[in-house]
Parts: sequence; structure tokens; C-alpha cells
Amino acid sequence: MFQRRRSAVALRHVAFEDLGLLAPIMEREGWNVSFCEAPVDDLGHSSIRDADLLIVLGGPIGVYETDSYPFLIREIDLLERRLAQGLPTLGICLGAQLMAKALGARVYAGGVKEIGWGSVALPDAGRASSLMPLGAGSPVLHWHGDTFDLPDHAVRLASNGNYENQAFAFGNNALALQFHLEADPRQLEEWYVGHAVELASARISVRELRAKTAEVSKIVARQADRIFTSWLSQLDTAISTTAQAR
Repeated sequence: MFQRRRSAVALRHVAFEDLGLLAPIMEREGWNVSFCEAPVDDLGHSSIRDADLLIVLGGPIGVYETDSYPFLIREIDLLERRLAQGLPTLGICLGAQLMAKALGARVYAGGVKEIGWGSVALPDAGRASSLMPLGAGSPVLHWHGDTFDLPDHAVRLASNGNYENQAFAFGNNALALQFHLEADPRQLEEWYVGHAVELASARISVRELRAKTAEVSKIVARQADRIFTSWLSQLDTAISTTAQAR
């Protein structure tokens, strides 16, 4: 029996922060992925509105900077509609912050800039979720200075000593990750160049960051595969139900 390949749209804010490790996983799991350049493309287009899955990627701006970047308002509106309808949605870093804002939570500058490889702790809900492989202190890439309050009716899945809200679930089909599970260690050289000013300002050694990346590269690839494969498999029922209702 022929099985329809599912559609995903990834909203991208800067070219080098893309799907990374998630791209081959989605191809293998039967997804057709297209990219939308959030600052310039039409976020109201039906291909985005009706996508089986919306992925909102990271970027070096703040959710609260709507005066400078008015397209953020359109992103928030799009997320409000999808989340209210229970449509599958994944937010990473800036994407997670936009999801929090769309759900009515406060997004603001944090007290600590987190850049580099670290870990997160999982509460019971996190250990029972697709993030379970992170429970043993596995490395994740942090690259943010902003944070958010936990939205009403959301479930906290991860935290650390700097920020209480590192990941949350909203309903059965929405996942927000403050950290970068998708970051491909082989592509991070582009991040070092694209974020050169930020790295220098934070006094972070690119040489040390590169060395740590090489150390954890095999681990993060394996855990990304486990986590994203598990989460994507949970979406099948929701997508089938939505398709039947159309």
C-alpha cells in the first residue's frame, strides 16, 4: 500500500542555522522538507499553513525585537494558529522562544549567555519523553542569551543550572528545545564565522569550542537520531487524523 510522504516546512532565519542532523533523519523517515526564509517569504502561504509539520529554527535576534524585525509578528501569529489547532510543531532556540511567546509566555534577555557544549537535567516528564537519551548528562549545544517563562499548560522537559526552562512540550504534537540537538558538528565552522562577533564579545575561544565539538561529535549524532526518530514517529496519528479531516 502506497504511503503518502509527509510534508514539513522549516522556517529559517539565517542560512547556516538549518536542519543539520535532522535533515537525513527526516528523509529516511519519509518526510518531504522545504525551506521558508522567514524574514522575506510569505508566511501566510498555504504550503506553510497546511504543512504536516512546521519547524522553526534558530537565529541571532530576540523575540521582543519586533520593531526592528516585524516579520517576527507574522511568525508568532502563525504559531498561535498552529498550536491552538494542535498541529505538529517543533521549535529550536529562537523557534522555542517564539513558541513560548505564541502561547502567552514572557520571553526576555537572560542573566547568562550560554554558548558551548553542556548538559541538561530531565524531570520525570522529560525522562518519559523522546528526550530520554539526554538523562545521563549527554552533551547538547547551547547558543543563546534569551530565555522564557514556561507557558500555561506546557510541560517542562529539561532544565539546567542557568535556566529552568530548556525544553517543553505543549499537547502531544509540539516540542520546544532551547538547545540545538540538530546542530551538525561538521557544519559548525559556519556558525563560528556567522557568530564571530558574538563569540568575541563573550570571550569564547573558537579553538576550544572546535576541540570540544570534535570530542562529542559521534555522541551527539547518535542521540539526535534516537530523539528525533522517536518524536517524529509519535506524530503519525495526529497527521493521519488531520489529513482525514481536510
